[in-house]
Amino acid sequence: MLGTTYFRPLSAEKKKPVSRAQTSQSLENVTHPPFRTVCQLRDRSVPSVPEVVLHPVPGKARAEGEMEARGECFPKQRQVLILILLLGVAGAGWEPRRYSVLEETESGSFVANLAEDLGLGVGELSARGAQVVSEDNQPRLQLELQTGELILSEKLDREELCGPTEPCVMHFQVLLKKPLEVFRAELLVRDINDHSPEFSEREMILKILETSPPGTVFPLKKAQDWDVGNNNVQSYNVGLNSYFHVSTRTRGDGSKYPELVLDKELDREEQAELRLTLTALDGGSPPRSGTSLIRVLVLDVNDNAPEFAQTLYEVQVPENSAVGSLVARVSARDLDAGTNGEISYSLFYSPQEISKTFELSRLSGEIRLIKKLDFETISSYELDIQASDGGGLSGKCSVSVKVLDVNDNAPELTISSLTSPIPENSPETEVALFRIRDRDSGENGKMVCSIQDDVPFTLKPSVENFYRLVTEGALDREIRAQYNITITVTDMGTPRLKTEHTITVLVSDVNDNAPAFSQPSYTLFVPENNSPALHIGSVSATDRDSGANAQVTYSLLPPRDPHLPLASLVSINADNGQLFALRSLDFEALRAFEFRVGAADRGSPALRSEALVRVAVLDDNDNPPFVLYPPQNGSAPCTELLPRAAEAGYLVSKVVAVDGDSGQNAWLSFQLLKATEPGLFSVWPHNGEVRTARPLGERDAARHRLVVLVRDSGEPALSASVTLHVLLVDGFSQPYLPPPEAAPAQAQADSLTVYLVVALAAVSSLFLFSVLLFVAVRLCRRDRAASGGRCSVPEGRFPGHLVDVSGAGTLSQSYQYEVIQVN
Repeated sequence: MLGTTYFRPLSAEKKKPVSRAQTSQSLENVTHPPFRTVCQLRDRSVPSVPEVVLHPVPGKARAEGEMEARGECFPKQRQVLILILLLGVAGAGWEPRRYSVLEETESGSFVANLAEDLGLGVGELSARGAQVVSEDNQPRLQLELQTGELILSEKLDREELCGPTEPCVMHFQVLLKKPLEVFRAELLVRDINDHSPEFSEREMILKILETSPPGTVFPLKKAQDWDVGNNNVQSYNVGLNSYFHVSTRTRGDGSKYPELVLDKELDREEQAELRLTLTALDGGSPPRSGTSLIRVLVLDVNDNAPEFAQTLYEVQVPENSAVGSLVARVSARDLDAGTNGEISYSLFYSPQEISKTFELSRLSGEIRLIKKLDFETISSYELDIQASDGGGLSGKCSVSVKVLDVNDNAPELTISSLTSPIPENSPETEVALFRIRDRDSGENGKMVCSIQDDVPFTLKPSVENFYRLVTEGALDREIRAQYNITITVTDMGTPRLKTEHTITVLVSDVNDNAPAFSQPSYTLFVPENNSPALHIGSVSATDRDSGANAQVTYSLLPPRDPHLPLASLVSINADNGQLFALRSLDFEALRAFEFRVGAADRGSPALRSEALVRVAVLDDNDNPPFVLYPPQNGSAPCTELLPRAAEAGYLVSKVVAVDGDSGQNAWLSFQLLKATEPGLFSVWPHNGEVRTARPLGERDAARHRLVVLVRDSGEPALSASVTLHVLLVDGFSQPYLPPPEAAPAQAQADSLTVYLVVALAAVSSLFLFSVLLFVAVRLCRRDRAASGGRCSVPEGRFPGHLVDVSGAGTLSQSYQYEVIQVN
């Protein structure tokens, strides 16, 4: 980075309460030490570039300072400064920003304006989803998105946060999500003098030989002050006396401890005990103090004090060592004999944390653990051990315990954002943003992040241990609507520890599937003469989408045949696809028809499909047989001539009949219902042929009346009857010659023959007329179908369809008749 802006304290100032409404100038004047303006740029790559350090200057001095800064710095290096400042702003997201606040500052106090520091508008913080993420995930700081101000969400206690560590720095990050950008920052919690020095013992007993020479130094227990820096213990003094003074010493870690220095030889016979008041003073303003009483007991001569083998013991202990483990063993010796040579060990100075963690054997000098160690909390300990003999002399050594880190902390995973559900068919989409962290150090703190292989997602590393979970491509909800993604974070320690976190991602539906019918075409069978609104069948279509995209609506599509009155024939339920016949169907008028059914979903845009439905009308036995011959038109009955010389089986006549129905309903059978002489004639049941059952005799009557019953095979069966007149004649050339004595009878026979010939001619004419009428009606129907016109035919009763008897009816050969009934 080319540069950064920071503040440098120059002197202490009396602390005053901080108000959030104060301006930055008043904040600096009240709660911060005064600063002075220095034009100096610092950069690793450009050492000669100056760095700007700002400070408030009250009143006129401020204005003069600003004019001096503008006059001396910017005119000289204006172009260089503008370039360097622009580059510094552009790269400000990569260097940590530093802020500071006094401990015990009230909750809600102003810390900094992040919007100005990041060069963003106030609205951009909310639009980009800005949030403050602290290292320990504790919500001690709060970002006001409306103003861009960073404020305290709770009162901070420096001693609780950092203990004796100085400086006390809280690391946090400013996370901008859209697009992703992370700014590192630090908050320095500055100490205030809110703790007084305290001695671990209110009374210290010091035994000194009366032969001790002046200048002998006697170490004293130091006072504990939870504050740091100048607010910690800075000096010690002792009450006015003629034998001692106190010298304040500084250890390597910067802490101060007192030593009592003998100024004048002691005389036990003159004074066997002295009482001194030891006072510890810190450097606060005003300073705080703590006192302890020193009782100096003057001893007889014991000229050898205990001496340790080493003045400093250095040991390393793994943090997972069991309670009761041996940490170190110290050893001291005393050249004196008797009680003056008996040595006992004790902790010379034992802060609460040390006394709770270690135990020192008074006789053996063994140091053992009485509490589990934690490298992440405290990484080293300093123990001061004193060896005292029976004569009151003592020696001192130090034990430095370094805690070795072991892999005892599993990685941590924190989800910053999660998007679910995500629409299908979307390109690469960010699903989640998360951060990983391991509290261990070294290899134990290195981590590897992964997900399972059977999901269409991938992990992309970002900045500051942030990872993005994104889709590899478009997803298809119809293939899989839900994914359970397990994020596994594994460290590189031994043994390896891992953390798993499962994210459930739902895939929302997009209308990309048209309804599909269960089959491309349907065939429905409907009996004729059905009741209106009869349910005749159903069509079914399914949609692989969900929700409104899967709700199917059915409809009838316009028929391809414009003459088909589909709207009056069938209807469909739009919700379930059920089909209904709107009116009674007539097989003889309409045997089958086809139409198309459409299915549309309710998506946007809607998708559609169609299927073909064929409705076949099933015949019902609703037409009785119709006799074509002999004709039943109400004219003179038809008489069949039968020569008396006919043998048995002679074909007298044939009853020709048709049925307007089809199939089994049109299968006709014939039966002789009545006869003048029952045994003379027989009717074949399958073709309607009337034949003689025996040879004719002289006694047989000349006239016979036969009633033939024609019955179909429907259920129930319908029938019709026809009357057939048979006249017995002697021959066709001379039908009947009366004897001479019966001239009138002969005349009557001749007239009867004439009638028979006329009747036969009439029957033939009627049959020919019927055939011509049939042809005319057939042609008229075709013309009407082509032109939509109408054809008028004479009234009469005819069956209403074309019947194919195919040899199974009443004729010996295959015939086809079309019988039309006109109302």
